[in-house]
Amino acid sequence: MASRPDTDDYLSLFLNDVPLMDVRAPVEFSRGSFPNTENAPLMNDEERHRVGICYKEKGQDKAIELGHQLVSGDIKAQRIEAWKRFVARHPNGYLFCFRGGLRSRLTQQWIREAGIDYPLVKGGYKALRRFLIDSLEAQIESGEFRILSGRTGTGKTRVLKQLPNPVDLEGLANHRGSSFGRQVTPQPSQIDFENRLAVAMLKARHLNSGPVYLEDESRLVGRCALPESLKERMARSPLLILEQPMEERIGIIREDYVEGMYSDYVDRDGAEAGWLNFRDYLLSAIDRIRKRLGGERHQQLRGLMDQALLQQEATGETAAHNAWIQSLLQDYYDPMYDYQLGKKEGRILVRGGPKTILDWANKSSVA
Repeated sequence: MASRPDTDDYLSLFLNDVPLMDVRAPVEFSRGSFPNTENAPLMNDEERHRVGICYKEKGQDKAIELGHQLVSGDIKAQRIEAWKRFVARHPNGYLFCFRGGLRSRLTQQWIREAGIDYPLVKGGYKALRRFLIDSLEAQIESGEFRILSGRTGTGKTRVLKQLPNPVDLEGLANHRGSSFGRQVTPQPSQIDFENRLAVAMLKARHLNSGPVYLEDESRLVGRCALPESLKERMARSPLLILEQPMEERIGIIREDYVEGMYSDYVDRDGAEAGWLNFRDYLLSAIDRIRKRLGGERHQQLRGLMDQALLQQEATGETAAHNAWIQSLLQDYYDPMYDYQLGKKEGRILVRGGPKTILDWANKSSVA
């Protein structure tokens, strides 16, 4: 493998989805890292903890000495083999540690001794993270945004992905943004979400052109929080209002939150456990908004949901879910949305169905 230099071209790394090998400990990686990054640690959590205590008590030289003792013999050989596998799969990647210092250079040295030259990211995680924070704030401050809004169930995310320059906040947060919005896979950490968002914004700015389209969201998408500066910009940006007839909205909700989620749970957990976990997902979601619904309406909707689940379990049919979906839309989500929209009338650029929205956006992008 030809030798490549170390890099501090952070923009190129993120725009080109360059594979990165994070040699920090698993606990550090779990708090947050970057897209297209794999954890292949120099030290595990316990080893890192012991070296850290030694560093505080006896200084850097003794800590380095202890690190070499802990990561030696078969353990060292296993770590090197893991790095070699990563290099074989990603010959054009880079490695990094927290600051681009001892851990990444030692990893680089050991790989080199195994016959492979592999470059590192100068400044490590800290520099990459700072670059993304700064670039995201710059994009929020200077970028042009358009917000796709609409009542619940109009299929905003589906339309968003067809717009000229979209950033899918719900996709980045792995959550649909409501009480029913959780997915079968977990949400990213807050840092991971922010890093994903920053990379998506970089691509929207450097690889595409024109305004960035975002879906109208509250500050929290599940447990992931939008930057306050972005939420403020979104609150001032022009709106595109997606409209759909009630029948279409019911179908979209049933497809996404009933049929799609049931399939996802079964794929993950198997038929029996998947059904039980899907059932718990729906009932838990309606229970989470009990106070806002009021006791009587909650009991009515939960009863309709129970009946629909019984029919689905017995026959596989999902049409009975339409009753609670329509009631929830008409009596709960629509009044809230309409109240909020009443405050935004002066910001509306266009309103209509998917074709109207897409035609307007495409014409606007070439105007």
